[in-house]
Amino acid sequence: MSLKRCLFLLSRAPNRARCLRSTVAVLGKGSAGASAVQRHCTGETGASGFISCRNASSSSAAKPPDTSLFVPLHVKATDNGEGSIGAELTQPLDKSEVLKVLNRFYKRKEMQRLAAENGLDARLFHQAFISFRKYVLESDALGADLHIILNDFCCGAGHVDDLYPYFMRHAKQIFPMLDCMEDLRKISDLRVPANWYPEARAIQRKIIFHAGPTNSGKTHHAIQRYLTAKSGVYCGPLKLLAHEIFEKSNNANVPCDLVTGEERTFVNPEGKQSSHVACTIEMCSVTTPYEVAVIDEIQMIRDLSRGWAWTRALLGLCAEEIHVCGEAAAIDFVTELMYSTGEEVEIRNYKRLTSMSVLDHAVESLDNLHPGDCVVCFNKNDIYSISRQIEARGLECAVIYGSLPPGTKLAQAKKFNDPDDPCKILVATDAIGMGLNLSIKRIIFNSLVKPTVNEKGEKEMDTITTSQALQIAGRAGRFSSMFKEGEVTTMHRDDLPVLKEILSRTVDTIETAGLHPTAEQIEMFAYHLPDATLSNLIDIFVSLSQVDGLYFVCNIDDFKFLADMIQHIPLNLRSRYVFCTAPINRKQPFVCTSFLKFARQFSRDEPLTFDWVCRHVRWPLVAPRNIKDLVHLEAVHLTLDLYLWLSYRFMDMFPDANLIRDIQKELDNIIQEGVRNITRLIRASETNTSSGTGTDTIPDDDIPLHRTFPKDRGLNVEDLPEARQQKQGQRRIRGSKMLGYRTLDTRQDGSLSSRLVQEGLLSTDLLEQLQREWAASQANGEDPWKETAGSGRKINSKGKKKNK
Repeated sequence: MSLKRCLFLLSRAPNRARCLRSTVAVLGKGSAGASAVQRHCTGETGASGFISCRNASSSSAAKPPDTSLFVPLHVKATDNGEGSIGAELTQPLDKSEVLKVLNRFYKRKEMQRLAAENGLDARLFHQAFISFRKYVLESDALGADLHIILNDFCCGAGHVDDLYPYFMRHAKQIFPMLDCMEDLRKISDLRVPANWYPEARAIQRKIIFHAGPTNSGKTHHAIQRYLTAKSGVYCGPLKLLAHEIFEKSNNANVPCDLVTGEERTFVNPEGKQSSHVACTIEMCSVTTPYEVAVIDEIQMIRDLSRGWAWTRALLGLCAEEIHVCGEAAAIDFVTELMYSTGEEVEIRNYKRLTSMSVLDHAVESLDNLHPGDCVVCFNKNDIYSISRQIEARGLECAVIYGSLPPGTKLAQAKKFNDPDDPCKILVATDAIGMGLNLSIKRIIFNSLVKPTVNEKGEKEMDTITTSQALQIAGRAGRFSSMFKEGEVTTMHRDDLPVLKEILSRTVDTIETAGLHPTAEQIEMFAYHLPDATLSNLIDIFVSLSQVDGLYFVCNIDDFKFLADMIQHIPLNLRSRYVFCTAPINRKQPFVCTSFLKFARQFSRDEPLTFDWVCRHVRWPLVAPRNIKDLVHLEAVHLTLDLYLWLSYRFMDMFPDANLIRDIQKELDNIIQEGVRNITRLIRASETNTSSGTGTDTIPDDDIPLHRTFPKDRGLNVEDLPEARQQKQGQRRIRGSKMLGYRTLDTRQDGSLSSRLVQEGLLSTDLLEQLQREWAASQANGEDPWKETAGSGRKINSKGKKKNK
C-alpha cells in the first residue's frame, strides 16, 4: 500500500468533531430532516460527545406515512476497491464484540428519537437495524471508515452514538423514500384537482344541472340541446347508453362517432372525426373543445371504484355548456364543486312523467306472475333458478344479467318488449337499472340484499340503498312503454315493509367525489423509487396523498390485483400501468389467465395475432350444452373485449382488432342462442350433477367475503351458510318454500343411502366404508350413535347436549 493512500485513509478516521460533520452530511442529502436537526441542535455536547438534539416538531400538517408499506431493499456488500484496508490499518473485527456494540446502539433511546425525527419510526428503525446488523456481520470487507470506528468501539474508544451517521446512511439505502419524502408528498398532493385541467380553466363554462328521478325526462332535455349544438360530447356510464345516443344522433341526421374502451366507430367513411361523439365517461377527451357536453348519471361521482371518471369529466371537459344529469341528491355537491372553479350552476328540476306505486301485497309465489313483470335478483344463481321454474309453469321469460354481452342484453330486451312475442316476463339483475329501455309493468324484488364493496375494498352483503332501490323501481311504467303506471313489490312477504321503509327515505346527499392517480404521477413516483413494485408505488401514493374534504381516493384493489399478477413480467412502467387499468372481471379465472398470457406475449415483443388468439380461446366454439359452457362463453367474450381494449392502446402489438371483432359478433350470437335456451342448459346441468356423470355446478360469482343481514329481515333458508356453500356436485336449492320445492322425503325412491348416492351427496366407496364401520361397531357391541346427535338431540360446540 502506498504512503499516499495510507494518509488518505487515516484522514477518514473519525473523531468527535468529524463525526458531527459526517452526521449532518449524511442527513443532508436531500433530506428535509437534516435542516430540522441543524435548526434544533442546542450546541451543547452531551456526555457521549455527540451534540444532543431536542425534539423537533414538524410544522407540516401532512399526515404521517403508513410505514408498513415501505418495503426494505436488499443491500449487498459492495467491493469499493479498498479490500480489507480497515483491517490493515487496525485489526480484524471481533464479530462477537461488534454484535454487542450494535445491540447497545439499538437500545439507545436518544438514537431512536433522533432517527424518528428523520423519518424512521419504531417499525422502520427496527427493520433498518436488522438490515444494518446483517450487513455488518456478514460482509467480508466493510468500508474503511466503518471498520475503523467499529474497531474503536471494540477497543473501548469512542461512543456508540458515533455509529448513527453510518446507520442512517444504510437506512436510506434500504428505504430510499426517506431522502425524497417531501418530493413524494408534493407529487401525491391531490387537494386542488381543478388545476389539473388548464384548458377548462381558461374558458368560462356554463353548468346546467338536470335533476330528477328515473323516467323524468331529464336526460332527454339535455340530449335535445346536444343535438342542436355545433359540436358536442355525451359521456355515459355504460357502452349501451353511449351506443343508444350514437344511434339516436345519427338517426336525427347529426353525424356522431362512438368511442368506448373497446370500440371506435367513425361515421365518416374517410375516418375523420365528427363534430359529435358519444362515449363512455372514462374515454372522454378533456382537451378537445366542444360547444355542449352531457354528463349522465352524475350521482356516480361518489362511486368507490369509478367515481374518478365523473370528477375528471366535470372538472376537465372543455365545453361552453355542460349539462349534468342525475339525482337531486347531487345538486348541493356539484354547486359547491363548481364554486371552487368560479362557475355557477343553473338548476332545472324534473318530476316523474308516470306514476309509480308500491303495492300492499307481495307476490309470494311464481304462480302469481303477470305479463309485464320483472323479477329482480342480485345473484346469478337466483336468475337460473327462477327462470327454470317460470318456464316449468309453461311461461316464457327473458333473462338479463351483467356478464352477458351487450348484444345479448339488447336481444333479450327486444324479445321482452315485443308485444307479439310470447315472452312476457323478465328475470334480471340490477343491470336493468340503466342502459336498457324496457316495457315493465311491475318490478318484483326477489331479495333486498346484494353484494357491495365497502370503503376498505372488502366485499360484503348488505341491504340495497335508497338510491339503488329507486333506480331499479323506476324502470316500471316507463313513459315510452305500453305501461303508463308502474308498480313495485317484493317476492317475500317479510321484505315488503322493508322495501317501503327504504323507498320512504330521502336519498343520501353526495358529499365527496372520487380521484385516481394518473400515469404521470406514478411515473414521477417511480423516478424517486425505481426499485419499488407498481403495487407498492400505488400503496405509498395513496398513503401519502392529501385530499381536501370534497374528495376521496378511489378503491385501487383491482389495479393492485392486476399489478401483482404481472409483476414478474418484464414491462416498462407506462405499459405496466396501462395493462393494470384494463377493465376486467378478476372473478373470472379464464379472463385472468388470458390477461396474464397477453402481458407475457407483449413483453416478448411478439404481436398477438388473430391466429394466436384463436388458438388461445379454441375458436371456433360450439353452442353451450349446459350452464358451465355458457359461463365459459361469456368469459371468452370478455377476453375478446380485453383484446380490443388493449388494441387501441397498443395497436402494433394487437394488430387484428377487426378480425377479433368479427368473431366476437359470432360469439355473441352463440351466447344469445344459449340464453334463449337457458332452461334447457339448466336442466342439462342438473341432470349431469344428479347422475354423477359430470361436475357441472351453477357458478356463484357473488359469494361475499363478509356477510351482513339487515336487522329488520328474518333469515331465510338461502341465508344460511350451509345453503350457500354447497359442495361440488351438490344441487343448489334456493328459497325452497317460495319456489315450490318440497322437503326431501327420504322414504321415496328407495332407501336413504341410494337417494344420497343418486343426489351426488355420497359416493359408492364412502357408502361401503360406512357400512363396514357400522358392521364392525355392531359386532363389538358398541353404540354407533354414542358420539353423534340422535333421538332429537344434538351436541353443540362445547360438547354439551341440548334438545332441539
